[in-house]
Amino acid sequence: MSHPARGLFRGLDHVGLTVPDVEQAVAYYADVFGAKRHYTMGPLDARDMPPSETGDWTAGHINVADARLTFVGMELMPGLNVEIYQFDRADGPRSGAARNCDQGYHHLALRVDDVAAAADYLVKKGFTACEGPIVPPDGPLLGSRNWYLRDPWGNQFELMEYKQMAFMAS
Repeated sequence: MSHPARGLFRGLDHVGLTVPDVEQAVAYYADVFGAKRHYTMGPLDARDMPPSETGDWTAGHINVADARLTFVGMELMPGLNVEIYQFDRADGPRSGAARNCDQGYHHLALRVDDVAAAADYLVKKGFTACEGPIVPPDGPLLGSRNWYLRDPWGNQFELMEYKQMAFMAS
């Protein structure tokens, strides 16, 4: 018997990334990955929108009070869409990139055939690499290699290279 969620969820739609300049990031991702723009929304300003049931529209709908934002939907690569957000105003924005230990942290993991070649390419395009690659000596990821890098805005990407493993068969 299948899990009830299997009929509700169909797969990943997109990953959201926040940057200080959406057009700069769109141009960057187009250069680095050949990403294609699908749509642009905004600027959308909470002060110009009708209030939601709880008051401020952006607070009620996207959990950022008094926001003014623009976002662009792009196909980063076949089957992987991103929405790139620029917040021109937000109540209490946090500065600095999230770390792996921060609640709400996320990263984008890309499967590659050669983790070293992919990391080298991204570094040449302006990414900052952490130490790597990580090569597990045993366990369920034996045979894999991965490497964490950050784009110029601090968004973390992980490169994953691995052979077919038991958990990937289904």
